[in-house]
Amino acid sequence: MTLHHLSCGEGVPVLAVHGWTPDHRLMSGCLEPVFTDLPGYRRIYPDLPGMGRSPAGSIDSSDGMLDALLSFVDDEIGTEPFLLLGESYGGYLARGLVARRPEQVLGLGLICPIGVAVEHAERTVPDHVVLRSDASLLDGLTEQVAADFTEITVVQTAETLRAFLDDVLPGLELADTEAMGRIRQNWTLTTPPESGPAYERPTLILCGRQDSSTGYEDQWPLLPHYPRATYAVLDAAGHNLQIEQPELFAVLLRDWLRRVSLESTSR
Repeated sequence: MTLHHLSCGEGVPVLAVHGWTPDHRLMSGCLEPVFTDLPGYRRIYPDLPGMGRSPAGSIDSSDGMLDALLSFVDDEIGTEPFLLLGESYGGYLARGLVARRPEQVLGLGLICPIGVAVEHAERTVPDHVVLRSDASLLDGLTEQVAADFTEITVVQTAETLRAFLDDVLPGLELADTEAMGRIRQNWTLTTPPESGPAYERPTLILCGRQDSSTGYEDQWPLLPHYPRATYAVLDAAGHNLQIEQPELFAVLLRDWLRRVSLESTSR
């Protein structure tokens, strides 16, 4: 299967995997501003099967999604070492990819990832709250767009709305909901990502304190498997952490990239 993707820059590959329903713009929108002043990286942003412009084909499970991602790595990166980032469901697949290719992945970054509880009903999450909002922000939006934006957004400002309209909404409108419904029936990976040896390279786990989708508590039990992990829970941040706290997001991402670089040069 060929996955539609965007590639930017030259250098060490950085594979960035978006979450459930949006497309590659969820990742490129928040990561490209960080990499603007960081030469030497080739950023690769695929659309997962059934999302964006990538067809789902006959895939009917997360196992199939992971296999498609592994095939994409073989086609676009080959055997070259690379960095790996994943958001939400993309973080779950990224952990599965690390379990399959631990020696090839130089560092792992997780943004609001699914934690140890995969299914929504089993997760420990806070109630949705709105901490900041601008008057008349939703004026002019359709009822559906307003609902999509406000459903999980904690910081509802002109800036976060703009980022949502640019980075999130286009993917929501392209998603193959029929195919995703089929895949959703077999959402848990057959082999748990943390069932093998610990991953001992630089890792970053970012969670939103007010994230009502994946929360921040179910990620803490992952830490023994990632002994080189920075685990940060950001206040005034929900499941759109990367657009609600962009400055902190950029600082922590750059620190992770620095740690990966130092680790790579010392080996």
